[in-house]
Parts: sequence; structure tokens; C-alpha cells
Amino acid sequence: MQPDIRGYFGKYGGTFVPETLMPALEELIKAYDEARQDPDFQREVDYYLTNYVGRPSPVYLARALSARLGGAKIYLKREDLNHTGAHKINNTVGQVILARRMGKKRIIAETGAGQHGVATATAAAMFGLKCVVYMGAEDIQRQALNVFRMRLLGTEVVEVSSGSGTLKDAMNEAMRDWVTNVRDTYYVIGSVAGPHPYPMMVRDFQAVIGREARQQMLEQTGALPDCVIACVGGGSNAMGTFYAFLDDPEVKLVGVEAGGKGLSSGQHAATLTAGRPGVLHGSYSYLMQDSHGQVAPVHSVSAGLDYPGVGPEHSHLKDIGRVQYTVATDEEALAAFHLLCRTEGIIPALESSHALAEAIKVAPQMAGHQSILVCLSGRGDKDVHTVAREMGVELV
Repeated sequence: MQPDIRGYFGKYGGTFVPETLMPALEELIKAYDEARQDPDFQREVDYYLTNYVGRPSPVYLARALSARLGGAKIYLKREDLNHTGAHKINNTVGQVILARRMGKKRIIAETGAGQHGVATATAAAMFGLKCVVYMGAEDIQRQALNVFRMRLLGTEVVEVSSGSGTLKDAMNEAMRDWVTNVRDTYYVIGSVAGPHPYPMMVRDFQAVIGREARQQMLEQTGALPDCVIACVGGGSNAMGTFYAFLDDPEVKLVGVEAGGKGLSSGQHAATLTAGRPGVLHGSYSYLMQDSHGQVAPVHSVSAGLDYPGVGPEHSHLKDIGRVQYTVATDEEALAAFHLLCRTEGIIPALESSHALAEAIKVAPQMAGHQSILVCLSGRGDKDVHTVAREMGVELV
């Protein structure tokens, strides 16, 4: 669906930003509206997605995993095989090409797990643009490999020590930078969150995942999948995957949030499952709040999922019942991580492992002729230190 002229999906979305940012957002709305109607812009984006990112990413039948579980066959949309190792590059290539079209010389971004930061640094390096990425101190510690990758690419990584030192705080600092340097700076938001037009624009750039997967499933199986599953933090890989199936009511869509140490523990990031609507980072959507309405701290073993908000289109899809949102705990995600490693020789990102955990739960309950499509949103190289620590193994 398209948001209304004010950027609302149903009652969610909008533009809640300081007055100083309104001219920049109005400039971006106009530029993106012109670009998406310009065949030359789309041709340029498609060129880089094909020849630089490596699209289309394959859909792979996980035979051994399916046989181990019984029931439905599990197919993986291999976004982990993209250049830089995650779906994030689809969006950053599109936004950086747009920034260059707008005449911007400086790129900023925020990142949690580091994959969006690496993807932004990569696109900026390719086009010769200066790049600054804000990252929480906690995430810098968890994702040292990705921090080093960004610096190799010529990007300045700014450590954010305020708050919990995670993605929310990094996004706050990126917003402050944008307010200060709005004239020459383009802010590449990494998820379907933030003020209008970001939720729509990021979804449009990520919708290539679902378009490809829909066609690939029809070619491989002769039918659409019975169930499509993706993990949800801010929600960009899920929105990009679900978008092509929204008008297929026979396809069940499931978004999996970070259940952390369990919903009853209070240490999770299950925004749509346990949050309530409010304003965060420029839009009205579900978010985690305490009893005073303040943004509540969140937790996940996955650095990419411990965000207290979610994209407004997901909030709308929850309310109308088109997408079912559920949770996987840290323990369930880690078990799914290990199972995919051992059965398929694929090391998945911990974010993607949450989606896999849901597939592992539901596949045995389904018939053998049915199928599940899981978006494998990223590879797990970046998470091996976290997994090792959870296993009690010290890596040198």
C-alpha cells in the first residue's frame, strides 16, 4: 500500500521532527517522487543491484533441515549472499544514488549490528562520498569486525556512549548531525522507520527481495509459499519480503521479533507484541515504553534487533491482521543458528536466526506438500564472537 500524502499507513507514520528538518524532508520527498518516476534512475539502481550487489539472490531448498524437521519444506531467500553479506545493501545503493542525484556531498547513517553501516560505507566509497556512521558503544564492542570493515572503507565511525549505547542512541545522534549539517548532508536511514518518506522509500528499495522470491518460488515449486517468515527489528527485510505477497491472502505472513530472555522477563525487544503506539525517531508507531511513557530499554542477543521501535507500515499490518507477529527468544534463536550451521553448512546472522526459529516451530505442524519461505537476511560472520561467548568459548 502507499501512505497518504502526509506519510501515514492507516494511523501510523507521519513526520514528527524539529522544524529545522522540515525543508530537508520536503526536498527529499520531492526528489524521491521525481526519481522513482524516472526510468533512468531505476535503470541505474538495477544496474548496480545486478552487477555490484549480485542480484538476484537465490532461493534455496534447505533439504537437510526440512528432512530433519519433517512437515513443510523450508526454502531460504539468500540475502546473506549479497555483496557485504546482508539485505542492507539493496537500500543503501538506492539511497546513495538518490543522494548523488540531489547533489549531496556527505553521507551519514546509524547502525546497530553494523551491516547497515558497512553497506552505507560501501556505497559511499563506491561513489566517492564522505561518510560518517554513528554506532552505540555497546554495539561497537559486540560488532568489532564490522567497525573495522567500515574504517577500511574510509568511513568515520563515531561511538555513541549515551543511553544504552545501542541503535536507538546512535539514531538520536545521527538525527542531531543531520539537523546541524542539513544543507550538504544526506541521512541514509537503514530501516522502514523514521519520518516520511523513509518508511515508504526503504520499503521500495527492499521490495526487490519479495518480487524475486515470489517469482522464484513459482518457478521452483509451481506455487506460492504457504507461509513467509522474516525477522523484525525496525522491519526492513520483513517489509521488503512481505510486500510482494500482501495481495495473496492464501500466503500466511509472519514477522518474528526478539523475545530476548522471555516476555515475562522484561528483557526483550518485542515492540509489536508487547509495546504500544507512540512517537519515536520521527514517526508514530508501536514502541516499547515504560509506565511514564518514556522509551523503555530493550534487549536481544542480536545487535540488529534490539531497537525499541518498528516501521509504521508493520504497525498498520498488525492492526488489520494481515501479518501475524510473534517472538523467538535468545535461546531459540541460538538453537536455530546452530541447527542451520550443522544441517546446511550455512552460518546465519542472529537476526535471521529468529525467523528460522519460527520456521523450526511450525514446519513439523504442516503437511509435506506445503512450503515455508524464510528470508535469510544476513550472514553470521559478524556474530561469531557473540555466539562463542554464549557457548563459553573465548576466541583469540
